[in-house]
Amino acid sequence: MTFLVTTPATVAAAAADLVRLGSTLSAANAAAAGPITAVLAAGADEVSAAVAALFAGHAQQYRSLSAQAAAFHEAFAQAMNAGASAYQQAESVN
Repeated sequence: MTFLVTTPATVAAAAADLVRLGSTLSAANAAAAGPITAVLAAGADEVSAAVAALFAGHAQQYRSLSAQAAAFHEAFAQAMNAGASAYQQAESVN
């Protein structure tokens, strides 16, 4: 039989680190949102316009995926916080 050994403080610290990481990623994505979605065409020709549109499309896809990743990250951090609380309650009972 396998046992899990941990301390509530360790789980709580990991949860806090996850929250800080999420804040940092959100700030980086917000800072990059403008520059990556507003790519200007290098020239007045059709190819430059097509390349700029291609990059803008990729930027929109990135923003969509990063929003999904942020939602998952937030749910995971909440689960870690709940786990830390559960471990703390279990330790206080024992």
